[in-house]
Amino acid sequence: MLINSKEYFEILKNIKEQIKAAQYKAVLGANKELMELYWNIGNTIITNTKYGTNFVENLSRDILSEFPNIQGFSVRNLKYMRKFAEIYPDFQKVQRGVALLPWRNNLTLLSKIKDETERQWYIEKNLENGWNNTVLTHQIEIKLYQRQAIAEKTTNYERLLPSPFSELAEESLKSPYIFDFVEKRKGIIEREIEQELVANIAKTIMELGTGFAFVGNQYHIEISEKDYYIDLLFYNIKLRCFVVIELKNTEFKPEYAGKMNFYLSAIDDILKHETDNPTIGIMLCKTKDRLTAEYALKDINKPIGVSEYKLSDFIPKELIDTLPSAEDIERRVKLKFDVEDGV
Repeated sequence: MLINSKEYFEILKNIKEQIKAAQYKAVLGANKELMELYWNIGNTIITNTKYGTNFVENLSRDILSEFPNIQGFSVRNLKYMRKFAEIYPDFQKVQRGVALLPWRNNLTLLSKIKDETERQWYIEKNLENGWNNTVLTHQIEIKLYQRQAIAEKTTNYERLLPSPFSELAEESLKSPYIFDFVEKRKGIIEREIEQELVANIAKTIMELGTGFAFVGNQYHIEISEKDYYIDLLFYNIKLRCFVVIELKNTEFKPEYAGKMNFYLSAIDDILKHETDNPTIGIMLCKTKDRLTAEYALKDINKPIGVSEYKLSDFIPKELIDTLPSAEDIERRVKLKFDVEDGV
């Protein structure tokens, strides 16, 4: 359909006025106003699809002609605005959620998340944690939703903790935890993993989740003149409790639960304030058998969760460059047989 020039310029005029108004409000720090502008432009594009494929190209050209120093109105970005309005057809319903996120974060959600429930979960977590786009992208790539929101978890939190504390503790657990900044290598021992978690404590806390504050590693407690050392001790401000983490570079064993139960009793007695919630424990193991872990926790009287952790398979670039490729190996094997055959 041919574009009616009078009607087109009326549309363009309205968009320009919206941009000018949003520019003024954006100076005042109103991200929501910018998101509303983008939604309105996207909705305008949707309602004028009768003009065909060149409509977006014309809009981009004429907007940039009017505002030569403004960014964000390329053809590609206008198409994202259209998608933004398509996915969220009622802007009023998303004002307290998606409209509060920066545009780059919204673009990441639009391009990387297809499922509406999953996307809404990331929106809520983004607002809760204040992630920038880099962190949001990273959380999506390491499948935080699958590991935290819908993963099968092994805990006794529901049985031993009051609601809603039990639900919050359960939600905070992940399965598995991804410590992709710790290189997996042959013979690595628990203490080495622990040391790398402490050396990269900011990344460790990011993976543990909201509200974690580091108290110490190999945290010393004395019981009946005997010394004991907790691998990692945290306090969670959101949960308002201490969190004991024990790290095992083996499959989960039932006896681990008994030792954790002992540590939790000690921390509750020694460190827990009367206003704190009960101390919770997280057993991080290389692997776990779900049924074994469930039986081990069944009659334990302290709140414990059992989860797995994964390390990085990363090989440094300088080392990768020294390793032979599949083609190199094939060529060398062929050369060996050729030499042996006298070729």
